Amino acid sequence: MNQQAAKRNLTDIWGAEEELSVLTFMLGSEVFAVKAAIVQEIVDLIPETHVPGASPLVASVINFRGKVIPLADIRLAFGMKPKAPTIDSRIIVAEITLEDEGLLVGIRTDKVFEVTSLPRAASEWPPAIGMRWRADFIDCLVKREGEFIILPNIRQIFSGHGDTAQPVVTQLQ
Repeated sequence: MNQQAAKRNLTDIWGAEEELSVLTFMLGSEVFAVKAAIVQEIVDLIPETHVPGASPLVASVINFRGKVIPLADIRLAFGMKPKAPTIDSRIIVAEITLEDEGLLVGIRTDKVFEVTSLPRAASEWPPAIGMRWRADFIDCLVKREGEFIILPNIRQIFSGHGDTAQPVVTQLQ
């Protein structure tokens, strides 16, 4: 990806802001963050219903306040192995926009940490080489206290452009 495209993409993420309010969470040994503005609620694990024939990324649905919403394990989009829930596991219920329509999704996490602010100055586009994950699934990396926080491109993961995300839009709209 060239520098101009990277700058455009960071501007899309940050806008004119110098700080971004995010919710941080853990998947495996990695710390991720999503914009706090899309988070509707953080819930303890609740009963889920497996959907036969669904993509492994979104293999089940949950009842969230009377609405059936897809429950995603985005660790699969990043090539991580599925993991059994623990006492720290939580579901982030987020609203994403796909094809100009708001859609609630549940995102399974290993642990939710905090709502915090990340500085734009510490953000970088993922490196073009050496990444084990699809670059289009990552908005940016933010360095904080010697570690990187990964801002996944949630919209891209669910948009149907990647093989793992295709069934989300077609089966659950």
